[in-house]
Amino acid sequence: MTATPLLSALTTRAKARAHSRAQPCPCGAATLTDRPDGTVVRHADTVAKAHAPDTTPAELTARLSAAAHLPDVLLPPLSPTPVDLHGRLVTFWPYGDPVDPADPDAAPWEDAATLLARLHLTPAPPGLPPMRGPAKAAHAIARLRAATPQPGTEPVLHAWAALPAWARAEAPMQDLPGEPKRTTLCHGDLHLGQLVRHPAPDGPWLLIDVDDLGVGDPTWDLARPAAWYACGLLPPDEWTRFLTAYRAAGGPAVPADGDPWPALDIAARALTVQTAALAIVKTTVADRPLDDVQQAVVDACARMGSVPPELAHEHAK
Repeated sequence: MTATPLLSALTTRAKARAHSRAQPCPCGAATLTDRPDGTVVRHADTVAKAHAPDTTPAELTARLSAAAHLPDVLLPPLSPTPVDLHGRLVTFWPYGDPVDPADPDAAPWEDAATLLARLHLTPAPPGLPPMRGPAKAAHAIARLRAATPQPGTEPVLHAWAALPAWARAEAPMQDLPGEPKRTTLCHGDLHLGQLVRHPAPDGPWLLIDVDDLGVGDPTWDLARPAAWYACGLLPPDEWTRFLTAYRAAGGPAVPADGDPWPALDIAARALTVQTAALAIVKTTVADRPLDDVQQAVVDACARMGSVPPELAHEHAK
């Protein structure tokens, strides 16, 4: 990986912050992520993140404040205010041990579900921006439209067009007649990579990454595991563990019992479309075919066109 001025400066800042927290510092540095939408480096027990170039200072500050006030749910930042570095907003965090991708049987589904329920039951603080889940899905579709068309492109775009406007980030979510308002505090991008143990290595699980945190439909936070389950990528017992733990903790996104799919269908479809769009974009750039998992989500988009939304829950695995 080629060092950029931002990456070099971010690494230096992480080192300085780590040394200010621990003397002597058990020095050890690593680049955790280096993408156009976010660069993350670690030095000892300190993590520094350069956020996406279009990140709004006021919105990021509001999200940092929310995380700082929910230390039992979200990993709190080391500082409530981002700093500017090479034109990018940078935040600092304590290091936490992530989920081990090599040990899927140890995936903390119950912990993830319980944390989500706690988050969804917490009143959203004033001034918090909308949850960015639908906006990220719309961005994935924009990237797909800009890419060279592939065999899977048309069914993915067709499935996207069938979603309601709120799920495409084109309008606010509308309340459903006769149903309680479902707008809550939401994470916006829940997957197992968004959990860490802090303090490492045996502390409680906490949610990380506040970039998409905000007010929105809590079903979005359940949508990725729901979509994996519907596509046959998440075993039924793991989905059941997740859903049961969420309900046991009083999570408001789904009914306390009975079929959850009528509530989850739209968000699960949107996450399936987003995942499929990004899969096509990435394989097009890499000039390689879709792998089995990527093909499964593209195939799911093709099936969406033949299943009316009101019947979709009957077709979930």
